[in-house]
Amino acid sequence: MSKVVLVAINAKYVHSSLSVWVIAAGVLKYARLPHDVRVVEATINQSCASVVDAVAVHKPDVIGISTYIWNAGKLSELLGSLRTQLPDTLIVLGGPEASNNMDYWLKSNADHVMCGEGEYCFPQFLDKYDKKKHIESFSSSSPSDADYDAPVDPYTSAYFDALDGRLAYIETSRGCPYHCTFCLSAGSVVRYFPLDSVKKQILKLSQSNTKTIKFVDRTFNCNSTRAYELFEYVIGLDASCRFHFEVAADLFDECVFSLLKTAPPGCIQFEIGLQSFHEPALKASSRQMDMEKAEQNIRTLLDMQNIHIHIDLIAGLPFETSTDFMSSFDRAYSLSAHTLQLGFLKLLHGCELRTQAEVLGLQYMSEPPYEIVSSPWMSADDILTLKKAENALQNTRNKGRFLSTLDYVLSATGMRPFALMNSLGTAAPNHGTQLENYATQVYDFCTSLPGVDSEALKDYMVFDWLGMVKGKNTPPILKNNDINHRHIAEKAEKMLGRMLRREEIAVLRSGKGVFVDSNDRDPVTGLYRVYKCE
Repeated sequence: MSKVVLVAINAKYVHSSLSVWVIAAGVLKYARLPHDVRVVEATINQSCASVVDAVAVHKPDVIGISTYIWNAGKLSELLGSLRTQLPDTLIVLGGPEASNNMDYWLKSNADHVMCGEGEYCFPQFLDKYDKKKHIESFSSSSPSDADYDAPVDPYTSAYFDALDGRLAYIETSRGCPYHCTFCLSAGSVVRYFPLDSVKKQILKLSQSNTKTIKFVDRTFNCNSTRAYELFEYVIGLDASCRFHFEVAADLFDECVFSLLKTAPPGCIQFEIGLQSFHEPALKASSRQMDMEKAEQNIRTLLDMQNIHIHIDLIAGLPFETSTDFMSSFDRAYSLSAHTLQLGFLKLLHGCELRTQAEVLGLQYMSEPPYEIVSSPWMSADDILTLKKAENALQNTRNKGRFLSTLDYVLSATGMRPFALMNSLGTAAPNHGTQLENYATQVYDFCTSLPGVDSEALKDYMVFDWLGMVKGKNTPPILKNNDINHRHIAEKAEKMLGRMLRREEIAVLRSGKGVFVDSNDRDPVTGLYRVYKCE
């Protein structure tokens, strides 16, 4: 019996790994010989020594490591440390980062790189290995149709013990019908796992202590009938967790909208990849989406006020200048989604766009995350400008901070959203700034803009502050004369039926008060309910 340790290096502790548990279940189901399989989950923030120690304690014959863009930068050092401490152990890599860059990793202390679907090919590899140090050649057979009809179940008691409330992942289909040239799933045949098996797995996850269940299906609603059935199922569950789906906004119809309106607030989150509104960039990237319909459908979803909406843009796509991207940003911002992610093009090993990079003149980082550096349409300075806007966006709107303040400033100044974010990111870059200090920097920046009334700004910021924090005093620069504080407190306490803490009440410049019900948090936005009183 071979001893096997499967290793996942997650980006953050709050994340969990699905792949290693799927492979562990695959070994149990498909291997012909017995193998003792253990799972070790770590993070990129842990020292290599601590990860090696966690692996070495099991005295493995074989180590299998899942490789992705987020952990590739740590792997070279980790592999070296594993090789030093466990010289006789076979090290096998799998996952997109290794399987699409095999030669590099085979020169970096890996003995083998697995290609294909891990739950099927890794058990075959272990059977052939069977404590032999070297395998001169290895090829796996493809899974049968029967395997697809009865996928492995990774959600064992060991999985839930390890999960410990972290974000959980589930796969209900594999592949994507679209051909986006920047994506590793482009154009792969879509296979759907049986709905009865999927529902059983969803139910088990929903009864755990996880807060969020994320579906890893590349385009969850590409089969609208199936998506409807699963939306209906999760809406009907008696569960306190959230269900996160990656969807194509243009594929929703009135039937699905009618169903989604019945979802409990906060039950469902949608991540929607818009990437760009610039048609030449979309065409060059083989990106297929009816943008007008997508925009309309996003507004419909937001109007329901029960679903958290996250939309994505990608900067650096071919044929999109910085001016073009700013226009896309302003259009996306105007949708008022709960999150607008400004990401940067990554030229991943295995994606079609990476093979076209030299011809297109795309310059990108040689090390992970392989991010765009410049192109014929965007200079390095352009990219830097976008990163400043991204910093401000991430530290304000995307964290639910200063929302009414931003709306007021845009209205008072007539600025476009990108111009405001870029200016704020330039004047007050936030790289770990304490929130109280950042609020002061935002105030100072905004009061320097033409058309902004400092007193009106202060009121908006006070209102926002109460809704976005809990148990923190208002920064000194935002405080007004609180002569009416006791009077306001009495009214607020009568309305809420409980005593309020000092930091839950503030006074506006008019003498009117605002107070927050810190026991009432919006399940969709995550903000606390704020009230005004005379």
